[in-house]
Amino acid sequence: MEDKNKVGMKEQRRRRRVNRMKRTIMATISIWMMASMVFCIGLTVQMFRLNNQIEELTRNAVSVQQMADQLENYKGTANGTDMQSYSLEGGQEPAMSSDIGISAEVYNQMSADNLAQKGVRQKVYLTFDDGPSENTEKILDILKEKDVKATFFVIGNADESAKELYQRIVAEGHTLGMHSYSHKYSVIYQSLEAFQNDFHQLRTYLTEITGVEPQIMRFPGGSSNQVSNIDMKEFIQYVNEEGVAYYDWNVASGDATSQAYTPDELVENVMKDVVKYDTSVVLMHDASTKASTVEALGPMIDRLKELDVDLLPITKSTKLIQHISADSVNE
Repeated sequence: MEDKNKVGMKEQRRRRRVNRMKRTIMATISIWMMASMVFCIGLTVQMFRLNNQIEELTRNAVSVQQMADQLENYKGTANGTDMQSYSLEGGQEPAMSSDIGISAEVYNQMSADNLAQKGVRQKVYLTFDDGPSENTEKILDILKEKDVKATFFVIGNADESAKELYQRIVAEGHTLGMHSYSHKYSVIYQSLEAFQNDFHQLRTYLTEITGVEPQIMRFPGGSSNQVSNIDMKEFIQYVNEEGVAYYDWNVASGDATSQAYTPDELVENVMKDVVKYDTSVVLMHDASTKASTVEALGPMIDRLKELDVDLLPITKSTKLIQHISADSVNE
């Protein structure tokens, strides 16, 4: 019996040793697995950090190279590479000077100097929509004083004062263009027939008043407006068939927006963009609510003259500035 007890005790001790060994092994394996997971997580985090640092270094390197390229162009180096200019016709926004770490003033001067180095004579066309009004008379006075010709895209107005302004625009050498008779988008763009009726009403009316048949127009809202429920190409094709050229704009003063820009801000809005193009068509308005535009016009003309640009009225030979190209419309 005693021998059996001894054997039983030995067996129990052996089992306890085996169990302790199992627990030790399991604990070791668990600790190893946890340590491996922590190591992998730490390694992953470090890889992300390194990747972000590499991307940041790459961005900085690109910005430095862009600045170097721009400054190299400004100095007129032998390679003759010009700063890129962007056109609304291509659906691209102008590159901002802040992207390459230089001031707007330096960027604008670089743009103007590059055009001059290419022998390009900049042309600027000041255009006014939605008149005539009492502000049209004030604008005409300023243009006469500054000896500058401009373009007026007018709407229909049967008042005697409006008739006199139509006649004055033509008599003083400005270009009289069509905008629409009613200027009611919901009516004009309701159908092709509605557009045709408005078009002919204004063209006939202006011809009778001034003796000059208008040859250019601007679509209300521009050719790329989002108001018309009908494809604008239908209206464009009709205008093409009528032999009338339409003009949009590539420089906006900002007076069409709901934001109340000061006269100084309107001037700056124009000046920061005209230097980017060899041909700039500037969008402004001469409706009765546009007093700030009247105040901005004189200083704007003075600033443009400092750039030694040609300030001209639009004619049918003027380079087309169009958001939707007339040539893209199949007749």
